[in-house]
Amino acid sequence: MKYDAIVIGSGPNGLAAGIRLAQEGLSVKIFEKEDTIGGGTRTLTLTQPGFHHDICSAIHPLAKASPYLKTLPLENYGLEWIQPEVPVAHPLDDKPAGALFRSLDKTVDYLGNDGKTYRKWITPFVNAWDDLLDDILAPFSPLPNNPILMARFGLKALRSASGFAKRYQTEKARAVFAGLAAHGIMPFDATATAAIGLVLGTAAHTVGWPYPKGGSHAITKAMAGYFESLGGKVETGTEITTIDELPSSRSILFNNTPQQILDISGDKLPQSYAKKLQRYEYGQGVFKLDFALNEPIPWKDELCCKAGTVHVGGTFEVIAASEKQSANGQHPEKPYVLVAQQSLGDDSRAPDHNHTGWAYCHVPNGSTEDMAEPIISQIERFAPGFRDCILDSHAMNAQDMQVYNPNYIGGDINGGRADITQLFTRPAGLFDPYHIPKTNMYIASSSTPPGGGVHGMCGFHAAESVLRNL
Repeated sequence: MKYDAIVIGSGPNGLAAGIRLAQEGLSVKIFEKEDTIGGGTRTLTLTQPGFHHDICSAIHPLAKASPYLKTLPLENYGLEWIQPEVPVAHPLDDKPAGALFRSLDKTVDYLGNDGKTYRKWITPFVNAWDDLLDDILAPFSPLPNNPILMARFGLKALRSASGFAKRYQTEKARAVFAGLAAHGIMPFDATATAAIGLVLGTAAHTVGWPYPKGGSHAITKAMAGYFESLGGKVETGTEITTIDELPSSRSILFNNTPQQILDISGDKLPQSYAKKLQRYEYGQGVFKLDFALNEPIPWKDELCCKAGTVHVGGTFEVIAASEKQSANGQHPEKPYVLVAQQSLGDDSRAPDHNHTGWAYCHVPNGSTEDMAEPIISQIERFAPGFRDCILDSHAMNAQDMQVYNPNYIGGDINGGRADITQLFTRPAGLFDPYHIPKTNMYIASSSTPPGGGVHGMCGFHAAESVLRNL
């Protein structure tokens, strides 16, 4: 065999898998169809010269916290984290914005009447953050490493976001939780939609909501540098359309989703397994806007001006309605919008004291609808004069996102719908979700547990499966 392992795709999961195998002395080669590595973490000049925009992911609490990535010497390969003064803010109409601060005590004080409630549910997870991540970023197991902690987390996480939010009395606290929960890209009445809100809220007080200096591409460039230092090989500009094109190897790892795996593997998959992949369901898409700005976004609320991330949409009820509409195949007139302001803390993102803006909203899978005006209107609602700051913009609808990265089927950036039926059992409901039975093939993408996010854990667990079988 020419290689011990071949990896198709150089996103964070593909690189994590390659690194883990190379750490054990295995010969590994990664193939990437684009001219640069990175998957969803590329940083490109999308608008005007000198403006550097993150093509997909932008803010990375789970990359900073990843149980595997944090063991790697990525700082030696150029990765530098920037922590915004305020991790996340949430503007409200004619009222003080909601916000989470790095300090739990400061957040509790700011949330007023709901501060004690917030402290009660989040403190156990803040105090046991590393242990919690070890279990929630691992494949599902009936015997987790920290069973009491996971039972405590599960009692809250398995609730719907709507049900969980009922414990809050104030509009501010409810809105903040809505912004967190909406990262799951699911309607708020669905089971377990509270989970992502709990995790991201806890992250704000532990690792923060940081972003890499120079752009998200810095994460995967650092990973690739370390991978190559271990003897790994990366070949860019090579699209793999069938596994017959690959050099001989003892194992093949797909940093791809089920639809692509079916196409690339052809008749090499067991028929029963192929049928399971054919039934795999993808989630909603996103519509993405990048801005070149002549000044920072002029938020009415000062906290928003200091935040790395701003959740735009208003009250819990309004955001819940927006997420319900997009889940039902509609395009909201007032969408929930995620906004990132990396240039506030990273002047390398834009020239001559200008700024960048990053924003997206949720849309039906495969949508070609132009959501630029609804997004701009939502930002303008809380930042009057925003339109006058725009020098240029670049839009990508859900179909454009798939063209950019074939892993984003219909604009789904999470590698598959993350509801309770697929969250733990993706992609085929097997005890080892990474190994394709009766083959030397493995899945190392976000279509396996623990799902979407720049944490590399899907690739790490796939590599562990390879090591067990080799």
